[in-house]
Parts: sequence; structure tokens; C-alpha cells
Amino acid sequence: MRRAVFLDKDGTLIPDVPYNVDPALIRLSPGVGKALRALHGAGFALVVVTNQSGVARGLFPASALEGVEARLRELLAAEGVPLAGFYACPHHPGGAVAEYARDCDCRKPRPGLLRRAAAELDLDLGASWMVGDILNDVEAGRRAGCRTVLLDTGGETQWVPGPERTPHAHASTWPEVATAILTAQEEGRADALRTP
Repeated sequence: MRRAVFLDKDGTLIPDVPYNVDPALIRLSPGVGKALRALHGAGFALVVVTNQSGVARGLFPASALEGVEARLRELLAAEGVPLAGFYACPHHPGGAVAEYARDCDCRKPRPGLLRRAAAELDLDLGASWMVGDILNDVEAGRRAGCRTVLLDTGGETQWVPGPERTPHAHASTWPEVATAILTAQEEGRADALRTP
């Protein structure tokens, strides 16, 4: 089993342009390429997990996410980073499209996307991390059994507390995200070496 870093998309991996599915408007957030190269080089699979309620709301068809995924793969490949998986939740309980207007297990803060990715990609959730810009991402990661990093760039505006909504690490930039994860990995390895 591999360890992974699960990546929220909007506001984390890329700047948040609400309900955007135009590949021409998609660009990576500052520092993403170098940070993800370091994480991939350390043996982490990189997996996008994203809520896309625009499908349920009737703002764009589910098929539009194929272009989004292709553009992300293209941008990351240009940085020398392979994307192991792309998982999107198209649901919303208050949606206008009947097929997608429902409660589900995959919409963050629920952990369904991470668990599905783990099953399909043979990932070890207990050795993995979730990175996101809001506490729903943190909760999804913790509920899946991952460690978590909150990339605090202003995306979280409600700060609703809860037992599963405290991140293991805070960061304000992508270099800080990579440092937090890699430092924890090195400390864990050192602890393992010291164990009799």
C-alpha cells in the first residue's frame, strides 16, 4: 500500500474561481509545483478530492469535469508531477438536478472520496495526509484516518469548531505544507528507528 497526499482543488491546488470548469482559467496556486515535486519524490501519491456541487446545481454537466481533470494533469505534468487520481463529488442535497440532488457519503466533510480513492488506488489512509483550505477538508481527512494540513489562505470564513476539525498542521504557503508533511515523516522515521 502507498501513502498519499489528498489535495482539495479550489482554493488549495488552484485559486478559487467559483463553479469554474473552463480549462483556460485554471492555473496552479503559487508554490504548488515545487511542493508537490518534493512530496512525490518522498513517495507520496497525489490525489485530488473535490466537491463539485455545480453539477447538482445545474451550472455545468458532470462531463465538464473531464476537461478540468485533463487541465490539472497537464499543468502538473509540466511541473514534473504525476497525478495518481482525481475524485469529485457532484452531489448537493439542495441541488436542482434530480440525479445529483441528494445527501451522499462523498461530499466533504464526509470521507467517502478519500475512502474510495484508497480502495481503488491501494492507499494507506493511516500513512496519508489531507491538504485543504477549509475545515471541511480537515474533517474529511480526519474521518478517513489521515493526518491533515490546513492551508490557511482565507478560504475558511466560518471556523465552526468540532472534534474532527482541528488540523494536525497549519500552513499559509505551499512550501510550508510540504515542510510540515516531510518533517512529520522524518520525525516518524526517526521514532521508528529508536523503538527497541
